[in-house]
Amino acid sequence: MSAAVRTGLVLLGLLSLVDVVGVFTTDGTNPPMSIAVLGTVLGLISLVLIWWAWRGERWPTVALVVVRLVSAATAVPAFFVGDVPGGVVVFAGALVLLTLVGCGLVLPALRRAGAGAR
Repeated sequence: MSAAVRTGLVLLGLLSLVDVVGVFTTDGTNPPMSIAVLGTVLGLISLVLIWWAWRGERWPTVALVVVRLVSAATAVPAFFVGDVPGGVVVFAGALVLLTLVGCGLVLPALRRAGAGAR
């Protein structure tokens, strides 16, 4: 596993931990409790997938990218809802950007795994 892929997995792991603690840090409004609970579930699933992906298996890496993108998508409404504080919008933007960076870093592992399986 390359250093870039490991870096991507660590970054996605840190984002997953942010998701896990979200249910304990929300005020119920920003983010709404339902989104915070969903984020916690997605964060826990991501942590399990990271453990498997670190072992070099391909399917957990694919599932991890999908789960992290779904998690990032839950932050997108913050950009369109009018009463969201500016700091929350910046935080949501950072989470989306870091998710895209992390997913981009782990994608080469999928290409190599696919090429080697032929």
